[in-house]
Amino acid sequence: MTQTPTTPAPEEASAPPPTSVAHGSGAVVLTPPGTAPELVRHRGRWLHGWDPENTDQWQAVGRAVARRNLVLSIFAEFLGFAVWALWSIVVPQLPEAGFALTSDQMFWLIAVPSLVGATLRIPYTFAVPVFGGRNWTIVSALLLLAPAGALAWAVQRPDLSFTVLLVVAALAGVGGGNFASSMANISFFYPEREKGRALGLNAAGGNIGTAAVQLAVPLVIVIGAGVHLERAGLMFVPLAVVAAVLAWRYMDNVKDAATDPRAYGSAARQRHTWIISFIYIGTFGSFIGFSGAFPTLLKNEFPAMTLSIAFLGALVGSVARPAGGILADRLGGALVTVVAFGVMAAGTVSAIFALRSGSFGLFFGSFLLLFLATGAGNGSVYRMIPAVFRHGAGDDVDRARRAKVAAGCIGIAGAVGAVGGFLIPRGFAVSTTQTGGIEAALWVIVAMYAVMAATTWVVYGRRGSAFGDALI
Repeated sequence: MTQTPTTPAPEEASAPPPTSVAHGSGAVVLTPPGTAPELVRHRGRWLHGWDPENTDQWQAVGRAVARRNLVLSIFAEFLGFAVWALWSIVVPQLPEAGFALTSDQMFWLIAVPSLVGATLRIPYTFAVPVFGGRNWTIVSALLLLAPAGALAWAVQRPDLSFTVLLVVAALAGVGGGNFASSMANISFFYPEREKGRALGLNAAGGNIGTAAVQLAVPLVIVIGAGVHLERAGLMFVPLAVVAAVLAWRYMDNVKDAATDPRAYGSAARQRHTWIISFIYIGTFGSFIGFSGAFPTLLKNEFPAMTLSIAFLGALVGSVARPAGGILADRLGGALVTVVAFGVMAAGTVSAIFALRSGSFGLFFGSFLLLFLATGAGNGSVYRMIPAVFRHGAGDDVDRARRAKVAAGCIGIAGAVGAVGGFLIPRGFAVSTTQTGGIEAALWVIVAMYAVMAATTWVVYGRRGSAFGDALI
């Protein structure tokens, strides 16, 4: 039976028209005649025969399909990060909404979404090959309705118990899981030679969601008379629906995508997986942890300043991530990571002296420097992972095995690193409770950066290490 294919999306319009097909109801051949392997889209937008490493298929139609899926994935992940960070900008404004919270309770509300998000990252990664990248993007986008709607309900009820507030805040963790599924999905769409750039754009686009929510919420909640904190949640309801609809209409599932659970088991048995995960707590954990705490720190330490400027920290860190990866390609990920930790330590020490002097300008500038270094460090650590596991590879079979272990390491490190988003706010809470301020916590963070920098250099950077002169 001959069937006329559906109208292609704009990105596919430039490709030669697909041939008529007889692959069953709803099937459409996307590749032009003579192109091998044949790429067929079946009902439910399942792609059969997808092979981005095949030059003919990639040039004919593959690049356009991959680009469309990447753009929509970035949008969905952007919303995920925004919802994940939502409580970071809502918490410092809860007292104005009538909530009587201690400093410790406020930092709990900031920290718990990060912990939940970190926990969800590994199951979200496995959801892509099980349900399909398009299908899971639809589900994960619609799941954002729960934390957004629950927040809108909760902030209008200052008589709620802290336990209920904590549960509502925990729901925001589903946004943190989006990163893992989005990265896993996009990795199936691009050839190895372009995968780094695509994943870098995907990660940076998601990270910017943290900055966007911290910019938008203070502006949206004051439109009209009074402060309407419930709008912080309601604004994401239509956006999540739009993301789900766009994913349903234009994204694709890759039939041959497969995440091997054994790769995670193999990675978990490698000591480098846990060393890199420890290092990633220092880079990505610092980014997400400081992003969450920064608005509250500004509110507590410099109450006269507007919260609307807090977004600049997360923005600087997000933009710096691709730059860190580019520098790591040229100079080596280990060297860039060590330098990043040095800059992070310097920024933290500078922030301590800013607190002592009461200088807002120095405090704000110190944190921008800190965010810049965390972003660069995120990019450089991700570049290190494949280099570490590729070192010393033998034949093609060994290289393929090592690549799978590296993929497992990326998943584990991404989950472990996000725990830093919980540890940093809780560190500030303990420091404030025990000493009356955050300076003690900042000194502990400086010490941790020193340990992480030394670990990176000793294991991966110095000439006498097991990697010798290799550019890790």
